Amino acid sequence: MTINCVWEHNGRDTLLYAVDFVGAYTRGETLEAAIRKMQAEICSYLKWCGKKAVTSMDIAIIGEKVSELAICDADSDVLFESEKAPLTAEEYEKLKALALKSAQDFLALYDSVPDKNATAAPERKTFYGKVPRSANEMYAHTKNVNEYYFSEIHVDADNDGSIYACRKRGFEALEAKGDFLENVVVAGSYGEDWSLRKVLRRFIWHDRIHAKAMYRMATKVFGVESIENPFYFYSEMEQKPHIQSVELLRLY
Repeated sequence: MTINCVWEHNGRDTLLYAVDFVGAYTRGETLEAAIRKMQAEICSYLKWCGKKAVTSMDIAIIGEKVSELAICDADSDVLFESEKAPLTAEEYEKLKALALKSAQDFLALYDSVPDKNATAAPERKTFYGKVPRSANEMYAHTKNVNEYYFSEIHVDADNDGSIYACRKRGFEALEAKGDFLENVVVAGSYGEDWSLRKVLRRFIWHDRIHAKAMYRMATKVFGVESIENPFYFYSEMEQKPHIQSVELLRLY
C-alpha cells in the first residue's frame, strides 16, 4: 500500500500527514523519525475505521510545506492541494461521520479515566500556553477548538456541552448554509487559509493528538486494562505492529 503524505516541517522537525487517511499523522525530530512511526499510526487508524491492517507500505511525499511555526508542538497551517476541491454530498457525510465518531470516541476515552485530574508529566509551555497534562485539561483543550475551527469558515458555533454535542451543532449550523459543499477556500486568522475539507481533517487530527497523549498518560498511571481504547492506540507496554517493509518515495 502506498501512503500519500504531505510533509510540513520547520527545519528537520516534521509533521507528516497521511492524506488519504483523514487526520492520521506522525511527528518526529526528523522526517525519517516520522516515517518510522507511520506504520503504527496507519495500523491503529485502519483498526479504528474497522478495516484490515497492512503488512507493507510505501511513503510517497506528494506535498511539502516549509513553515516557521512550532512544528515540535504540532503548530500547523498547511492546506493540502486536495483540500481545495468541492465536496460531494456522499463525501461530506462520510467525513462528517468520521469527525463525529472521533468526538464520540474521545469522550469515551475521557470518561474511562478514573481520576481526571491525575497527571504523569511535568509542566511544559508551548506556543498556545501550558501543555494540558490531566484528562480534564486535555479534554477541555480539545473540545474548545470547536468554535475556532468552525469560525474560520464563517460558521457560528460554540463550545457548550460535550465535545460530541458542540461539534454536532456546528455541523448543523454549517448545513444551514446552502453552498457549503462548494468548499470555498477562505482567508482565516493569522494569515492561514481554510476550507471545509481542512476543518474536517483538523478535527480528527487534533482529536488524535490529544487522545494519544491522554491514553499514554492514563495507561501509565492506571494501567492498560483500566482505560478504554476506542482509537486502538498502542501503549508503551505493547509491541507495535510489524510491517515487513517501508519504502520512501519522493513525489512532488
